[in-house]
Amino acid sequence: MIRLSSSERGQGFLEYGLAIVLVAVIVMLLLSVFGGAVSDLYGNIMAAI
Repeated sequence: MIRLSSSERGQGFLEYGLAIVLVAVIVMLLLSVFGGAVSDLYGNIMAAI
């Protein structure tokens, strides 16, 4: 098995962290664009129940 040095492990954690931040930013952008439509849809569903 290959052993990673501490700097390579740190790089891996950094890459995972950046990926999580990227996903969070994309989700926030999607919610800002489609948030009103989702809210209206949810309201209509709740009113129908």
